[in-house]
Amino acid sequence: MPLASLLCLVVAISDGDTLTVRCGSPGTYQQVKVRIAAIDAPESRQAFGQKSRQNLARMCFRQRASLQPVDEDSYGRTVAHVRCGNADVATAQVRAGLAWVYTPYAESRPQLVALQRQARSQQAGLWSQKRPLAPWDYRHRRSKR
Repeated sequence: MPLASLLCLVVAISDGDTLTVRCGSPGTYQQVKVRIAAIDAPESRQAFGQKSRQNLARMCFRQRASLQPVDEDSYGRTVAHVRCGNADVATAQVRAGLAWVYTPYAESRPQLVALQRQARSQQAGLWSQKRPLAPWDYRHRRSKR
């Protein structure tokens, strides 16, 4: 395990690709908002947004999570590769059809693209829709209103 990884407790789930963790020792806890690297999940009000959030909660809520920080996003969130238990969260969300591969952070995770193709061909999760709308397109449309 790389030295840079943190072991934290998941204390909140915002949506299918964002969670809040508590890291550190008692008395010096730090709350950190984490955006899962390499994926983009449907927004809460989008189709499959709640399912994606519930799936992430089932995997991670009140669980220990190990984080490998990669970056910080424009909202000040830590972008990290996240594992809850033995599960790689990005892999699980993409495999279940509950998140898109987010290419800007996915170069180091080529297997995700293959998993997304597989989920799509099996019409898993959001791929069961005729024309699933990528979250970045959804956000872009809403910002135009």
